[in-house]
Amino acid sequence: MIRTLRHNMIWGALAFSIIAVIFHACSLYSVYRENQLIVQLIAGRDVDVNNVVSGPPELRLARALYFKQKHRYDDALSTLSLILDKGDRHFQAQARYNLGNLYLEQAVEKVEAMHMNEALPLAGLAKQTYRQALALDSQNWDAKYNLEVAMRLLPEMDRVNSSDDNQNSQKAQFWTTVPGFPRGLP
Repeated sequence: MIRTLRHNMIWGALAFSIIAVIFHACSLYSVYRENQLIVQLIAGRDVDVNNVVSGPPELRLARALYFKQKHRYDDALSTLSLILDKGDRHFQAQARYNLGNLYLEQAVEKVEAMHMNEALPLAGLAKQTYRQALALDSQNWDAKYNLEVAMRLLPEMDRVNSSDDNQNSQKAQFWTTVPGFPRGLP
C-alpha cells in the first residue's frame, strides 16, 4: 500500500514537472518570438498588426518608435495612446517619454519650417508629457534633459517675430539665440 502510494506520488511529481517544463518552454518561445518582432521593428521593417495587438505593451512601444522613425506621427501617436496606462510605473514613464519625444520632434520640424503657431502647442505637449514621465520616474535623466530642451525652445519661439524678413535669416537668428543648450546627454 505505502509502496503503491509512493510510486503514484513519484509518477505524479514527474508528470507535474513535465507539464511545468512544457509551460515554461512555451513561455520562453513566446518571449523569443516577441523579441524577434521588436528586433524586426528596430531594423525598420513593419510587422503584422495582429502580432502587435495580441502582444505585450513593449511590442506596441517598439511599433510606435517604428512609426516615429518613418515620420508617421499620427500612427505613432495612436499607438502610444493605447499603452500609456499599461505596465508598471517605469514602463508608463517610458511611454510618456517617447510621447514627449514625438511631440518635441514635430515641434522642432515646425520651427525649422518657421510654422511657429503650429510648433507652440506641440512644444507645450512635449513639456507636459515629460513632466508626467518624471512624476512616474524621477530618475529618468533623458526625460529631464528633453524637458530642458523643450523649455528652452518654447520661450525662444515666443520671441521670434513674424516680420517680412528673409526666412533664412530668421531661421539663423532663431537658432543662434537659443541660450546655452545643455550638452552631454542624448
